[in-house]
Amino acid sequence: MAIGIDPTVDFAFKRLLGSPEHPGITLHFLNAIFGGDPWIDEVSILNPFVDKSDSDDKLSILDVLARDTDGRLYDIEMQTSLPAGLAERLTYYACSLFVGQIGEGDDYTLLRPSVSICVLDAIMFDQTDRVQTDFRLRTADGKISLTEGIQIHLLELPKYNLPSDNTVLDDPIESWLCFFREAKMMTAQEIASRFSSPTFTEAAQVLEMISRTPQERSQYEARLKAQRDERARMQYAVEKATTEGEARGEARGEARGEARGRVIGKIEVLSELLGLSPRTLEDITLQGLQQLESELQQKLRHRGDR
Repeated sequence: MAIGIDPTVDFAFKRLLGSPEHPGITLHFLNAIFGGDPWIDEVSILNPFVDKSDSDDKLSILDVLARDTDGRLYDIEMQTSLPAGLAERLTYYACSLFVGQIGEGDDYTLLRPSVSICVLDAIMFDQTDRVQTDFRLRTADGKISLTEGIQIHLLELPKYNLPSDNTVLDDPIESWLCFFREAKMMTAQEIASRFSSPTFTEAAQVLEMISRTPQERSQYEARLKAQRDERARMQYAVEKATTEGEARGEARGEARGEARGRVIGKIEVLSELLGLSPRTLEDITLQGLQQLESELQQKLRHRGDR
């Protein structure tokens, strides 16, 4: 029988990556993210998983804070939808960890890299098929690095194409992508045979523990329900905003008395809903405006995806 526990539910996610009892899982995940450069030998969890049964805590963020032996700091989180301001929040977390390392009068050379890692079960950048994106402070051409002190890594799960066969997976990052997508529907034995690393056998045991322990299962179900409710509310808000935005855009355009005006009106409203800064549209062709309108509508709908 399949384990039935989804590792993308934040309760299970932190059980996997935020438990001092299973540092090897966190270590394997981080080395997969970096591709072995740098290679991390040991990691400690700074905010260990703590059982909570308070239902009022259902919507708190269960991220993972960790530090390796070289002093690098990591903030790891799971997102099952695309909330507004995610890019800014990831940047804020990374910067907060960075500046929080030293106090007034301390030497800046004491600062160690701060890394924000987000596993996202939605699409944030639809202009590329890249599943893993690595953001750092570099020149526009990428040839000169200012510092490795601030890093943000993003995994967009829906972009990963699952293998069509049952080939044993050896690549660490592909293994994690497949595990996040498929583990819920697999048995522990299937997980052990699908992934070459024994880390995933240990990960399957963690998921089984959640499934078989009444209190753990109850807390998992509460988090699952909370996430589903939040996604439903977001989807409703997006659909309503899209409909109302298009209606307002039509009204603005009709007031201008031209097809071009209707499209510009829609773009203005959609930009407001997305929190984008106003831009000059008068010099863009009608075809370009229609393409921009389509892209904005798609971005707005992505906020309610999955």
